[in-house]
Amino acid sequence: MWKSIFTAFIFIFFSINVIHAQAPVDEGLFDEPQTATEEADATMSGELEETEPTPFPTARPDITQTNEETREPLLELIQDQNLRSLTPFNAVRYAIRSSVEAGIPPNTIVLLLLLPLVVAIIAAARHVVGIRGFGIFLPAALAIVFLAIGPIIGIGLFVVMVVVSTYLRIFMRKFKIKMQYLPRMSLMLWFVVVSVLGILFLAPFIRHSDFTNISIFPVLILVLLSEDFSKVQLGKSIRTAVNLASETIVMALISYIFLTMQFLREFALLNPEMLLVGVLVFNIIIGQYVGLRFVEYWKYRKLISS
Repeated sequence: MWKSIFTAFIFIFFSINVIHAQAPVDEGLFDEPQTATEEADATMSGELEETEPTPFPTARPDITQTNEETREPLLELIQDQNLRSLTPFNAVRYAIRSSVEAGIPPNTIVLLLLLPLVVAIIAAARHVVGIRGFGIFLPAALAIVFLAIGPIIGIGLFVVMVVVSTYLRIFMRKFKIKMQYLPRMSLMLWFVVVSVLGILFLAPFIRHSDFTNISIFPVLILVLLSEDFSKVQLGKSIRTAVNLASETIVMALISYIFLTMQFLREFALLNPEMLLVGVLVFNIIIGQYVGLRFVEYWKYRKLISS
């Protein structure tokens, strides 16, 4: 079941990224200026040729970066808000405006406000639905990675890291190379870094904005995820590790959807008190649930029906 869900998510996000990558460019952006004499000659001869603009992939707005493209809309949203008089019900909004005026990036505040919501959704998915994955904070961090470099590039890098660590483990077992746990993890990190560098060296051939904007912090989070994958491989099996990694990516993609919702960002910035209290109440309600998980209802459906 989880393999089908994972495949569907990959297909959907791949289609979305392809559509964004094929966004049209301004037609007059690459036209070369012509002098008056050249224009007159072209008009008289009727042989004026139009130059087709070269299509370049448009850069995807990255809310994790502090730049004018991501900061200005949020600044205008804060400045246009009427706060009225200070009360306990709008104290956080006053604090947000003061912090932004002091130089704190508004996109950072938005991500911090949405992070508890994302973690609450992941906790509900694990506690009520039954999705496992690698904890609740790692899927949230992976969602930030997808927000920074895109889900397709993020999943691609993670798959490379998983394949490298898996084949390293198989190679060491086949040739009976015995190493202690910590040196082995360090060796795995060496191979993972070399493989990621090899992919990054393909940047001159893969001209995509998400690929060329990869920073060190998303790669470090992906390395942490690959480390957890290797731990499960050593303790259990490759199949269990693949299932947990797939479920982690599914939860990260769901969280990524919430983080990319424009109206949710605006709501978090304009109504932070309501959002924080709502997440608090949601966590308390979910914490009172002691029944079977939805996956367990499906797994033991024959026993329950009998």
